[in-house]
Amino acid sequence: MVGASVGTWLCVAALVQPDVRLAVLLGLVGPLIAATVSWPVAEWTYKHRPDRLTRVMSVAFAGKMVFLGGYVAGALRGLSLSPVPFVASFTSYFIALHLAEALLLKRLFDGGSR
Repeated sequence: MVGASVGTWLCVAALVQPDVRLAVLLGLVGPLIAATVSWPVAEWTYKHRPDRLTRVMSVAFAGKMVFLGGYVAGALRGLSLSPVPFVASFTSYFIALHLAEALLLKRLFDGGSR
């Protein structure tokens, strides 16, 4: 997830102006932090306490909502970002990283791991 996110940002960064580059990077950071924290917790829980996975995932989702809501509000109010690139980046990475987590969960449920 980290490699793909950074790789796509580097591609975008090569094509856009510095102010847009920063907005896209900050749009990536919040969802990436949320995904890189929640995925290892979900994986560990499934391997060690599978009966608790739904509860852990529900708590993680609620935590992500609070964290990401504060992150977006702080980024848009506290920093001088271009809002359209930030929101487009945030939305794209949020969806892509949740899709990645869903595919990793499917793989885990099918008997695989990382």
